[in-house]
Amino acid sequence: MNEQGGSSRGLISDAEFIRKCLIVLGIVLLTLVLWSLSSVLLLGFGAILVAIIFHSAAEGLVRYLRVPERWSLALASLLILGLFVGLAILFGTQLRSQLTNVIEQLPRALDNFGRAIGVGAVSDDLSNIIDSQSAGGLASRLAGIGGTILGGLADFLLVIVAGLYIAASPKTYVDGLVKLFPVKHHERVRGSLHASGEALKLWLLSQLIAMVCVGVLSTLAYWMIGLPYFYALGLIAGLVDFIPFLGPILGALPAVMIAFTLEGNAALWTIVAVLAIQQIEGNIIFPLVARKVVTIPAALALFAIVAGGILFGSFGLIFGFPLAVVTYVLVKKLYVRETLGEDTPIPGEDETADKPS
Repeated sequence: MNEQGGSSRGLISDAEFIRKCLIVLGIVLLTLVLWSLSSVLLLGFGAILVAIIFHSAAEGLVRYLRVPERWSLALASLLILGLFVGLAILFGTQLRSQLTNVIEQLPRALDNFGRAIGVGAVSDDLSNIIDSQSAGGLASRLAGIGGTILGGLADFLLVIVAGLYIAASPKTYVDGLVKLFPVKHHERVRGSLHASGEALKLWLLSQLIAMVCVGVLSTLAYWMIGLPYFYALGLIAGLVDFIPFLGPILGALPAVMIAFTLEGNAALWTIVAVLAIQQIEGNIIFPLVARKVVTIPAALALFAIVAGGILFGSFGLIFGFPLAVVTYVLVKKLYVRETLGEDTPIPGEDETADKPS
């Protein structure tokens, strides 16, 4: 009798061991699948950011212009599309020619910049590298670059279209994600998603305002200095400013290098203008528009951007900071507040949200 009981207990133990092994194997396989689909998941995150922009614009129309809610998203989409089309009509031809000229001038500008810092003519080394390649190899490289550009345009359209679908019915996607968790955790998951979405909304609003201000200030400064192609250089500075910390540096490099092709003190004044605009952005613009935005420690945010770039390439570099915003909010809400019981403020959370007693 005892032997049968011991044998039964042994069988149960073996079944439990097998179950745990299968769970671990399933987690490993799921991790591998998610890693292989990381670029698709990042595009999905980009679609969520686009959906937040469209949904925020629709909410603004409902709140301030009393537009019926059922028409607000369509009207917001048309207004945003009309804004881009209008800008393209007004400045498209000039911007296109200036961007082309900037690309053509960059090798010469890079040489002048290299000579100024004691490196020498960099484009000569690049020409030697290109000449050393076979015609077939060079053609394949050019074809690869063309494919990358087309792929980027396709990804951009995919993100925009998917963002519109998500903005049209955000509750459907939120409810679907919430139902993946046990029923007892539904409210916690829903509250965490809401707080993350509000934090992203606040960050996106402040970032878009900062990008516009930096683009306008850069364009005016480059025009006053006398830089050629100041429209294109200002546009580059404004767009790249979407990437915190690294964006202002990357956006200023083309203007600084172009300035080295000019006579006089153009390069010096361009560097001064770039530094002044960065100080205005950091000390005036952001304090005014980002009072409620999640404040991530600078070193942590910088490492998040660099880590995103290393792990996921250009997409990770672009989305590294907003991903850090979501992670920061979730850690503060789910771990610091609800697990440790610490009373910590969470950006994007309603003031009436439940807090641990």
